[in-house]
Amino acid sequence: MPKITINEKELEFTQGQTVIQVAREHGIDIPHFCWHPSLSVSGNCRICLVEIEKMPKLVIACATLAADGMVVKANSEKTLDARRAVMEFLLINHPLDCPICDEAGECKLQDYAYDHSVGESRFKEEKTHKPKRVAVGPNVMLDNERCILCSRCIRFCDEVVKEPQLLFTKRGDRVTLTTYPGKELDNNYAMNTIDLCPVGALTSRDFRFKARVWELSSTKSFCTGCARGCNDEIWVRNNIIMRLTPRFNKEVNNYWMCDHGRLNTFKYVNDETRVSLPQIRKDNVYETVAWPEAYKETLSILKKYSKNQIAFIGSPYATCEDNYIFAKFAKDMGVANLDFQRHFDPEFGDELLRRDDITPNSKGAELAGIRNGVGGFDIEGIINNIKDGKIKVVYLIDDDILSYRPELDEVFNKLDFLIVHASNFNKTSEKANIIFPSSTYAEKNGTMINFEGRIQRLRPAVSVMEKDRSLDLMTVSRMDKFGTDFDRWANKNRKDALSTWKIIANMMNSVGHKYKYDMAENVFNEMVNIIPELDGLDYDIIGDSGINIKSIAEKLHKV
Repeated sequence: MPKITINEKELEFTQGQTVIQVAREHGIDIPHFCWHPSLSVSGNCRICLVEIEKMPKLVIACATLAADGMVVKANSEKTLDARRAVMEFLLINHPLDCPICDEAGECKLQDYAYDHSVGESRFKEEKTHKPKRVAVGPNVMLDNERCILCSRCIRFCDEVVKEPQLLFTKRGDRVTLTTYPGKELDNNYAMNTIDLCPVGALTSRDFRFKARVWELSSTKSFCTGCARGCNDEIWVRNNIIMRLTPRFNKEVNNYWMCDHGRLNTFKYVNDETRVSLPQIRKDNVYETVAWPEAYKETLSILKKYSKNQIAFIGSPYATCEDNYIFAKFAKDMGVANLDFQRHFDPEFGDELLRRDDITPNSKGAELAGIRNGVGGFDIEGIINNIKDGKIKVVYLIDDDILSYRPELDEVFNKLDFLIVHASNFNKTSEKANIIFPSSTYAEKNGTMINFEGRIQRLRPAVSVMEKDRSLDLMTVSRMDKFGTDFDRWANKNRKDALSTWKIIANMMNSVGHKYKYDMAENVFNEMVNIIPELDGLDYDIIGDSGINIKSIAEKLHKV
């Protein structure tokens, strides 16, 4: 292979790579603003200037092809002088508003000013002023004074989304970023421009001024907004999710995620509609009860009816572990009527990332065993038998079916009993006789499988108590003494929520069954021993990026 020397290190490279690509591949940092590995080269920021032997002047590393025998000096005195000059030029008209800028702490201009700038400006005249606080779209705010004209946002819309919506107007120091006449930045992926912006010119209207980045913890996870499973990071402050940002995974989502995934897949975790403790409806009024009482009442209902009169409905929103234990529970109870509701929206999908299947784990639910047994009914058969009065009891986990299929409202009224696991009160839980508070995807460990058969890991970003208990009388009386409303306190703190697998395990253990799982990983390890497609896997092998199970599409005959 051809070789290049960068900073006295001899490196192999592939023909066609640029100097900055070779350096990045080998862990050598060359400063850059306008260059991005998934966008075309524009070469307009000049911060990546490097010295190359036998070349008469400095060249930009982002647009210079590597050549065999080339010797590059990325930190020579000549290079550093040029870098300081570029930084001084960029900072001439840049506003001094780091204390109020949302990008502070994540800003390349801040970082490079610290590393490569002289620390003071020779420019004494009035700075050029441009439009500030411009809502260029429903989700993105623009501050033109901060823009360093890198053009990343423009190229992203043109090349990746293929919806040209941004452009530069005017000339010289009056150049301004704006939208095309009559247009706004409203494509499905507009908020990726916020991540691409190396400064604070483009910011999130949803996250704006809510927190500083150094106050947040981040957890590697993935989006549950559709069957793609875009890798992301969950950012949390004071146990509240503040934002989601995309995480690079070449096999799944590259560097991007859609605006729907960013904004609509986490807010219910913070919502005041959370179910905080088990609820039993008595005389059309929900009463908060202890977990053991809810377990006892549930098992009592299931024993009153014949197995043919009961149906279990799993969930494509629940983890593989949750669905596996639910299927195991159905089998132990002798219930063959087992399936889950698929959810498709033909208007949601697009050619970039979004899928028509708006659930994150349909393949995982199937693989975990959520399918009707011998003599049992699938989801449509279950619904038809509820209509005919043959199925009297439904046990449903982690899915608000009535929000997707409102025509089933009257059908569910025919049930004698409805038992649900829900993280939030919803249209389906309104009809439930018993509600168990289940933890959300952001509060538990587990796995899901995307439409391509890639299994990925969830990790808890938000903490819940994860204890099988209700508040004791002393705690309640202490709260009353200080004038605290119990229901409001419970909803606000939402501490008593369990993963669905743990709710079922605790319930079965309460009557002598041996569901001995201490954590989600124990459940997964059992699945590995039973489900051939998972053979050889564990949480460590799945890792941060997931792993593709090539046989899933063939085994399930669904792509």
